[in-house]
Amino acid sequence: MKYFLLKTIWKSFSYIPLPFMYFLADLFFYPFYYLVRYRRKIVRKNLTESFPDKNIDEIIKIEKKFYRYFLDIFLETNKIATISNKRMMCRMKFINIESVNNSISVGKHVSLYLGHFGNWEWISSIYLHLSNDVAGGQIYKKINNKLFNRLMLENRSRFGVENIEKKETLRWLYEKIQNKKIITVGYIADQSPKKSESNYFIPFLNHYVPVFTGTEKITKKFGTDAYYIDIKRVKRGYYEADLIKMHENPQSLPDFELTGIYFKYLEESIRKQPELYLWSHNRFKNARK
Repeated sequence: MKYFLLKTIWKSFSYIPLPFMYFLADLFFYPFYYLVRYRRKIVRKNLTESFPDKNIDEIIKIEKKFYRYFLDIFLETNKIATISNKRMMCRMKFINIESVNNSISVGKHVSLYLGHFGNWEWISSIYLHLSNDVAGGQIYKKINNKLFNRLMLENRSRFGVENIEKKETLRWLYEKIQNKKIITVGYIADQSPKKSESNYFIPFLNHYVPVFTGTEKITKKFGTDAYYIDIKRVKRGYYEADLIKMHENPQSLPDFELTGIYFKYLEESIRKQPELYLWSHNRFKNARK
């Protein structure tokens, strides 16, 4: 009953037209930024440390843009519940999608690298553009609230993608391969490992951060093609995602080099549109000086 009520409210709200949603976001920005002050200390600290060349006025300008975008992306995530395939394909365009489909057509599995940048939730709509016989998956970390976790899993599967809990990744991959499926999996690869799991560090946004290397290991193990998704916000509610092949032969690279390529691409994306990164995440808590 609780889930039915939550889902009904979530879905009902998603029928509101996006222009009116953005009007609400503009109204909520002022109390959200000035009164609620959600994680303001973490956001300010992350921005200041990541962009030491910027003065405080420039930092605050990015900060305010981030909080405006933070509200937008929450509403855009809600919109997934009811938006049509046609409307989604209009609002989230994929550049160079033919390259991924070419990889699939010759029997290559595909790893899609992305970060908490731009509208990563709408990226699941990529499966509307791929071959019908591909097994599409996205790795997720379980949300503590069981009701909201169930809601988000249902929301994220709207466009035909399967949600794979992180610990089940290898089992899912082997199962699909045994069934002779071509696999395309999205990995949000900029998560911060626990301190006890921080074994490999890399330069990123003026920090030296611990990173997960599991995506690279999977990519090499299964002979997978690797693409970075460079998301650009064209205007409010409209995005372009450029699919960049990271290397012609990832399996030939030394250990961790593919991970390094990914973080270089991600940093370039962030520096172009810094307000689109998830600065409220305590990404640098285990960084080395």
